[in-house]
Amino acid sequence: MVTSHNFDIRFGGPDLPPGCLRDRLAECVAAVPAGGTIDWVTYYFRDRRLATELLRAQRRGVKVSVTLEGRPRTAHANDAVVAMLSGPQGLGDGLRTIALAGIPTLNGRRWKPNLHTKLYCFSHPQPVAYIGSFNPSGDQPEQAPDVIREIGDQDRGHNVLVGIFDPALVQYLQAMARRLFQARYPLGHRFSISTNRGYRGADTEIYFWPRVWGHPVVKFLNQIAPGARLRVAASHLKGTAVANRLLGPARRGAELEIIAGATERRVPAAIQQMFSRAGIAFRRIGQKDGLPMHNKFVLAEKGGHHWTIFGSFNWTTRSYWLNHEVGAISSSRQLWEAFSERWKVMVNSE
Repeated sequence: MVTSHNFDIRFGGPDLPPGCLRDRLAECVAAVPAGGTIDWVTYYFRDRRLATELLRAQRRGVKVSVTLEGRPRTAHANDAVVAMLSGPQGLGDGLRTIALAGIPTLNGRRWKPNLHTKLYCFSHPQPVAYIGSFNPSGDQPEQAPDVIREIGDQDRGHNVLVGIFDPALVQYLQAMARRLFQARYPLGHRFSISTNRGYRGADTEIYFWPRVWGHPVVKFLNQIAPGARLRVAASHLKGTAVANRLLGPARRGAELEIIAGATERRVPAAIQQMFSRAGIAFRRIGQKDGLPMHNKFVLAEKGGHHWTIFGSFNWTTRSYWLNHEVGAISSSRQLWEAFSERWKVMVNSE
């Protein structure tokens, strides 16, 4: 944990207390008083204790909104929490589930977009918005161990949440969470100016997907590529076209290292071979303990300058073009040092 007036940086992992990230969210929920607001957007939400905390917050006078993926990859994973939050004693109109329609492709397939954003906004005691890779997908007691076997134990695996305190960025993130909650046609966000333009704070830029304009992370990495050192933690890395975009900076003269998730469903062997043939240092994390490496961040450095890129986005075709995602590009030295130390822990964990 690293906390300052700018950021609250929280990591999860096998070396840290189980459930530390969900516990942080629970602490934040409990700290919001009557008259305050809580706005969540997430993909998986299975943690019934956290759902109970949200209901308690609403009953004490907090305005709560939760926007949730209606058809996650692991079917019915969110059903128990949805039943709690939508029942007679639930959030009422404070819960929205979004199930986006599939988009037909030229080869006859249908690509299904997902609400993959992880965004948690709290108005009190100090306005803060958390983004990162963690969604509360565990449950205690666990009633569906088959679900955990499928999606991984996120309460014990490698994850991160970064709390942002910059007032302008918090206001923007909160507004975007509410706009998505209220949107009649959520996928139409890709055509909105606010989604495509991003938002700049003191040292951090926030971006949302899906986008009409180019991928901001790829664009940034290509701009600094010659002579840069890039370290990429990628829980998901699929698709030759997306992999080539990540290889682009290396072809332009950057030094590239990758740590990836252990499962071939999320990172196929062919993709690993593609990077290895290009001479890229490539390491898998999670093979020893079976816990997910779910982090999604990039560390970039060049000429004494440092940047940290993090959020919910994956290096996959679906994430690149279709999913609702959030990401940040920051020149904060505090963020870079914290993530750099975490990189060392992850590399040494295998």
